[in-house]
Amino acid sequence: MKSKKQISMKEAAEEIKNGDTLLIAGFTVWRKPMALIYELIRRQKRDIHLIMANPSVGVDMLIGAGCLKIWESNFCAMEIFGKIANNFARAVETGAIIYEDYGHYHTVLRLQAGAMGVPFLPSWACLGTDLLNPEYDMLGRAGLRDGSDPHIPKEKFKIVPDTFYGDGELVLVPAARGDVCIAHVQKIGEQGTVRIEGQRFGCVEAMKAADKLIVVAEEIVPESELRREPTANVLPHFRVDAIVECPYGAHPTGVFGYYDMDAAFMSDYHRNHSRTQESFDRWADEWIFGVKDHTEYLNKLGAETLQNLRANSVLKWSTHLKRGVR
Repeated sequence: MKSKKQISMKEAAEEIKNGDTLLIAGFTVWRKPMALIYELIRRQKRDIHLIMANPSVGVDMLIGAGCLKIWESNFCAMEIFGKIANNFARAVETGAIIYEDYGHYHTVLRLQAGAMGVPFLPSWACLGTDLLNPEYDMLGRAGLRDGSDPHIPKEKFKIVPDTFYGDGELVLVPAARGDVCIAHVQKIGEQGTVRIEGQRFGCVEAMKAADKLIVVAEEIVPESELRREPTANVLPHFRVDAIVECPYGAHPTGVFGYYDMDAAFMSDYHRNHSRTQESFDRWADEWIFGVKDHTEYLNKLGAETLQNLRANSVLKWSTHLKRGVR
């Protein structure tokens, strides 16, 4: 029987409203909820306020499609497939988005604070760097730290003395607080119990830091099976608001144990289809707007591509791809 929490990809996209503060789980080219990101672009969502750690191809596409208004993160790159993501770089240069740059560790701390329900966490990271230069408080410069938006802290950071042990100055980093978090995982129970296999990165923290959580999974499995090994699960069912089953839903990013990242797809996108707005628009017309849903997207990719990416069930990575060669 279908779970009450199970919804379609289109229904999941409708849960994200224009102007929402959106958290996205995943790490650069691993476990990004790409199928849902494509659907947000198809529905032409606007004025999204993004907070996340290590964005890459999906966020670059959201920017190219005009979906984002505010970006708060630590970088936006294609990892080994290209340096700074092209749509992101162009949007920063032209002022098309408000970008708020944090250190990597600070971004993770923000998610951790949001997950814990505390207003901030302390750190020594980034002291002495321009990341803490008040001149680069972009939300402040835009006049958005006036307390009117509950998702935007009144200060980007605060430097305070350690009054407990006298160990110098500390940076207080504000919590990330979101309307919605979207995540992609390997398995989810029909009631919503979440299992992430392999590295978890900052995903669990992100999933706890938003008011609503939508989890896309490679497969929905019986809760009884997940509860045979409860220590492998990362979130209980009552923390999840909606679930979507979508095999290959993270493509072109990879999912440990299921399929590798599609290096050729991402490299081609970065090198040939996002260097200008016009080239991105043509690419989006073909790969996003030119297919009605994720099934058509997978059909366009083709069975051979999907088979080559598919992970060996024992080794957990594809044995069909050449690695370390151009």
